[in-house]
Amino acid sequence: MAADLLKKTEDKMSEFSKGQKRIAAYILEHYEKAAYLTASKLGSIVGVSESTVVRFANELGYDGYPAFQQSLQEIIRNRLTSFQRIEVTNHLLGESNILDKVILADVAKLRRTAEEIDHAAFEEAIEKIVSANTIYIIGVRSSSALAGFLNLNLRMVFDNVKLVQTTSGSEMFEQIMRIGEKDVMIAISFPRYSKRTINAVEYARQKNADVVALTDSKLSPIAAYANQLLIAQSDMASFVDSLVAPLSIINAMIVAVARKKQDELTERLRALEEVWEQYDVYDTKTR
Repeated sequence: MAADLLKKTEDKMSEFSKGQKRIAAYILEHYEKAAYLTASKLGSIVGVSESTVVRFANELGYDGYPAFQQSLQEIIRNRLTSFQRIEVTNHLLGESNILDKVILADVAKLRRTAEEIDHAAFEEAIEKIVSANTIYIIGVRSSSALAGFLNLNLRMVFDNVKLVQTTSGSEMFEQIMRIGEKDVMIAISFPRYSKRTINAVEYARQKNADVVALTDSKLSPIAAYANQLLIAQSDMASFVDSLVAPLSIINAMIVAVARKKQDELTERLRALEEVWEQYDVYDTKTR
């Protein structure tokens, strides 16, 4: 619905009341600002009551203003360029207490993620990962840091983990061309969504592999290909996205997998500790 919101607003202009037309005109011209305004603030700006704003959201098919606002936010996260993101977040954060505001916003995202995560999908994803022939991990641009962290830790547990390198589309397909029905692809994607990740999960499903998608919304383009969909709240933090909540889910995945494979992991880590000590990998002076 988010993708059609602006067009629907424009198409229904003639049906709106006088006050609703003022709301619609403001949104069409300033949707990047309206997405983060309360119903009361938006009403104040255009000169209508808060209840008129709520009814406007209802007219467009939303249960309430929060759902309408979320759709607006999804639009701007996908459409805004990097420098436009800076302008929007500067307006939201203001000039003071940046550290506190960003941390508190991340805490709120973690809380909402914990409340809304699909526990059944999470448990099923863990079972699929543990029993997979090969585990493919893919994440592009900002999501590549998350993919790399997951890869590093899963390789402590399994020998069958492949981090898909995505420097080019052709190289990506060369790496995943043997994926099949007994394999798992863990795909990580947040706005602005990478076409390479979308193409990879589409290919994986065509090959009957299981797809675990870690993303920000059911409307994410990789969500449609997911066997297990794990949603983590994310939002703009200047020209970059806040990825605290996705990292928390990844931490939970690593812990859950480690418990399932505890005996094997203990032996592996014991052997690794001996190698690390022999080759002086870590600083031990502070022990």
